[in-house]
Amino acid sequence: MGEEFMARVLVRLQLVDDPFVNEYINDLGQYLIVPLETKSFPFHFYVIKDNTLNAFAAPGGHIFVFSGLIEAMDTLDELAAVICHEIGHIAARHLAQRIEQNKAIGLATLAGILAGMFLGGEAAGAVMTGSIAAGLQAQLHYSREDERQADQLSYKYMVPSGFDPGGMVEALNKIQKGSWIGTGKIPAYLLTHPTGPERMANLEAMLNEYKPMPLTKEARRLRSRFPVFKAVVTARCLDPGDAERAFKRGMEKNPDAALPRFGLGMVYMEQSKYDAAIPELKRALEGMPDFIPIMRTLAEAYQRKGQDKEARAVLEKVLKLDHGDKTALFLLGITYENAGQNREALRLFEKLSYLPPVKDDVFYHLGLLYGRQKHLALAHYNFGIYFKRQGKPQKARFHFKKAGELAGRDPALRKKIRKELEGRGMEGT
Repeated sequence: MGEEFMARVLVRLQLVDDPFVNEYINDLGQYLIVPLETKSFPFHFYVIKDNTLNAFAAPGGHIFVFSGLIEAMDTLDELAAVICHEIGHIAARHLAQRIEQNKAIGLATLAGILAGMFLGGEAAGAVMTGSIAAGLQAQLHYSREDERQADQLSYKYMVPSGFDPGGMVEALNKIQKGSWIGTGKIPAYLLTHPTGPERMANLEAMLNEYKPMPLTKEARRLRSRFPVFKAVVTARCLDPGDAERAFKRGMEKNPDAALPRFGLGMVYMEQSKYDAAIPELKRALEGMPDFIPIMRTLAEAYQRKGQDKEARAVLEKVLKLDHGDKTALFLLGITYENAGQNREALRLFEKLSYLPPVKDDVFYHLGLLYGRQKHLALAHYNFGIYFKRQGKPQKARFHFKKAGELAGRDPALRKKIRKELEGRGMEGT
């Protein structure tokens, strides 16, 4: 059901596509779930590009945090407390218990109803209609007892992490002041609820028993990287003009600070101002030498400006620091492709296709490169995968059929093509 839910939601929600952001939020999430005694499925954590001050837990261990919430959090303790609350909802099976009460409804239908309720507003109408949906919406509401238990579990998970569980109080106060209710986008019952006297009293009672624990090595690393995480989220998600002004204020306060320059460089990248981005990123790298996120961004700026030689030099330095950095491998593959070094590019993209999670664009570039090598069956097969993952089943089917026609007597490839044609995402074609 989690897979069905994700398939429906991902076409409507814009996730932040940044390697550092995704790595950080998942490192933090995986660290926070360590105390869980039972993990029924893998947990996955995502950042949604939306100024809403909240987060929600979806079926199958998927937890979403909105960029607006991250920007509002002053400390990692606050963000960690909210994530732990959502982990608590999953660990206590609050949503699962309500779903189990509706077994008469097919999983796909129920996932569609859930997706509509998470989305809210006009988007909900596309996936959730009728009296059944309305009735389920009421049945799936988190109860006051659910919220109390999720708070208790959040406290339980926060203590061994070394982070301060008092962050939940600060986070809830900010959420309430943010007046996020009534935006029409996300219904309140599926989000972390606003504060209330009873809930705050329960939290304060738990905090009276709190005794801080020493930070682990991983907690120290996460805390030290939190300002960078916030800066990248700001650069990727805030209105470019607002983000530019925020980073320039930081530079005015401390002209030698590397982080505002890194943020400003990313903002210029978002605006395709590569001549302006490169000097800022180079200055940022002087203040934070060998910091891979800055190096990757600088290499991408060089690449987009057509300076592939400079991009390659930076990327090779990144891969000396971390030979498995997938973003650097991807960018280096494009650099080889631009230079006409198709064999070298193909080798890198083939390697990336076996390193999950795989970017959709890896299959697009494999299609291009196999085509240049005259391996047309493989070219169409990879284009098919690309369009299937992009949610374009008609185009995917066209390429899979062409791949089948060109596969000849290659039984392994023909088997893979059949599997793709029969798999999820090809319905209705």
